[in-house]
Parts: sequence; C-alpha cells; structure tokens
Amino acid sequence: MEMVTYTVRPGNTLYAIAQFFGTTVKKIAEANGLSCPYTIYPGQELVLPIDQIKSPRYYVVRPGDTIVSIADRYGLEIENILALNNLEDPNIIYPGQILRLTK
Repeated sequence: MEMVTYTVRPGNTLYAIAQFFGTTVKKIAEANGLSCPYTIYPGQELVLPIDQIKSPRYYVVRPGDTIVSIADRYGLEIENILALNNLEDPNIIYPGQILRLTK
C-alpha cells in the first residue's frame, strides 16, 4: 500500500476524494485519525492509503506540470490526453485545470 499526500480543496468531500483515488472513506479517516470524517477543510493535508497507483480518470494540474510530464507519469499517450480534453496546444495548461486522462 502506498501513501499519497493530498491537500483538501474548497468543495471537496471525503467521499469524493476516496472515489477519485480509489480508496475508502474509512481508510482515509483511519490513516488521518479523523474521528468525524465529514469535517475536513480547505488547505488540510490528508494522507491517502492507495492500494496501487494507476492512471486516474481525471488529473488536477499542478504548478510545473506539462502534458508530457503527466503522460510520462501515468504511461499515457500525449495525443490521447489532448483529444480527451479538446486541447490544440499541448503547451497551454494551467494549475488547477482538471484534465481527463482516460475514458
């Protein structure tokens, strides 16, 4: 099992985070000592127990990311990422942008 750190964003719920990363609310609550797993707040850092890291369906672009680095990280084709997101220029992405990586 791998542990990934995630920073809570406005509007996040533990359920949505668990679904996105392929884990459960219970596992996240236990890993972070959360007695009330429904009380999380923006900026809070959570440790997420992930059984195996696979290509997520969506990816939130971080500062310094490029389409090439994201494709390399998950073993994906650049052309597929561009097509799934209707991007014409692979050099124009921005932090916070949500990219679809798989169908």
